[in-house]
Amino acid sequence: MLIWLADWLSQFDPAFRVFHYITLRAILGVLTALVISFVVGPPMIRRLSRYKIGQTVRDDGPQSHLAKAGTPTMGGALILVAVTVAVLLWARLDNRYVWIVLLTTLAFGVVGLVDDYRKLVLRDPKGLPARWKYLWQSVIGLASAATLYATAAVPADTQLIVPFFKDVVVELGPAFVLLAYFVIVGSSNAVNLTDGLDGLAILPTVMVAGALGVFAYVSGHFYLSKYLLIPYLPGVGELTIFCGALVGAGLGFLWFNAYPAQVFMGDVGALALGAALGTVAVAVRQELVLFIMGGLFVVETVSVILQVASYRFTGRRIFRMAPLHHHFELKGWPEPRVIVRFWIVTVILVLIGLATLKIR
Repeated sequence: MLIWLADWLSQFDPAFRVFHYITLRAILGVLTALVISFVVGPPMIRRLSRYKIGQTVRDDGPQSHLAKAGTPTMGGALILVAVTVAVLLWARLDNRYVWIVLLTTLAFGVVGLVDDYRKLVLRDPKGLPARWKYLWQSVIGLASAATLYATAAVPADTQLIVPFFKDVVVELGPAFVLLAYFVIVGSSNAVNLTDGLDGLAILPTVMVAGALGVFAYVSGHFYLSKYLLIPYLPGVGELTIFCGALVGAGLGFLWFNAYPAQVFMGDVGALALGAALGTVAVAVRQELVLFIMGGLFVVETVSVILQVASYRFTGRRIFRMAPLHHHFELKGWPEPRVIVRFWIVTVILVLIGLATLKIR
């Protein structure tokens, strides 16, 4: 929005042309989202506490979690507000990528909001039934994937890029929609499963979002993409602003979500953030790199799948409790140790993902 004002003002003073630089607007997006989080966060937490919208804790999990009962939840709405405002202020609103990613994120947030509302306000322990949750996730994911496919402007928009190989691409054609659907919905649920400890999911989300912002910038830059031997995707560079806003909002939320958490993000945040990462990865054609950088989310999801399958077919559990972070808690690791070590793993995976830009 403000870029249009800067364009108009630049005819009077060329200095306003500085706002044409994506890097500057991305930095301003980070700072804007961060400030909004700091300003809106405390009153939002107080209001959630006043209305007793608090976390319920399973009594069959780690005993240390029982003290968390009643902690304000649905704080993910804070992230969505900060991201939305920052993006609307600093991104070009005539860019298709910006609207597809933003609307997909907000739509998944609405699904999570309904689930949280039913659980925490209506006191329905089942929340939004799983079949309905997955149905709406599928509808939104397919709509997003189909829109990206229908609006593809260059062949690279629908090709699968294989990391570490400069000349290996797979022509997907209509199969692009199916792949994009699985990435978006899968990423949404993976982040949701990881969101079980204070700050565990949000900082890896911030790190992956920041790295995807780098991919968006170089993919949308003609000369950098040519130098790094990755496909040039016109217009995708604007997603750098979205990723920057996500980084700022995530860090702002972490201020309140760090151990011991003052607020939890709930499904409204976790489902939306996962969908945001998945949609950006699809837009910048880095689904396989997302699989690497988001390895923590992948492992947490796989641990749940293995646990359920093992118990169903053999009657035995592989882990003491799934997702995996609870397994380590029940082995005696203090919660902060689990969180920080999982963060360190994510740092390593994100660096490996970024290395794919040069190692080809």
